[in-house]
Amino acid sequence: MSAVNGERVPTVFEARVYEALRRIPRGQVTTYGRLAAALGCGSARAVGQALRRNPFAPEVPCHRVVGSDGRVGGYFGEVAGARVTEKMERLESEGIRLAGGRLAEDQPIWEFHED
Repeated sequence: MSAVNGERVPTVFEARVYEALRRIPRGQVTTYGRLAAALGCGSARAVGQALRRNPFAPEVPCHRVVGSDGRVGGYFGEVAGARVTEKMERLESEGIRLAGGRLAEDQPIWEFHED
């Protein structure tokens, strides 16, 4: 991690994660694992750590990434409380259907395709 003029500058990996996130349309979600695979990265956890540090949210929509089991997951490094509630509200405002802190069963998962 580095800083320019006191502001955090994303690493090369984080910048790749954030660029991929921009491809997820409003009203769609993907999983940490699918995002990792799209980047050629074998670690969904590494993707999660990059999302945790996203300085560009909500313009870079890290809220559109959920667990492989459909759980909403964390938001800005928090796994419960106001931040997770904020993530769920953002998702619902975009038309994502949730039930009990996870995606509704009929909610599709966004697939990354090569351009």
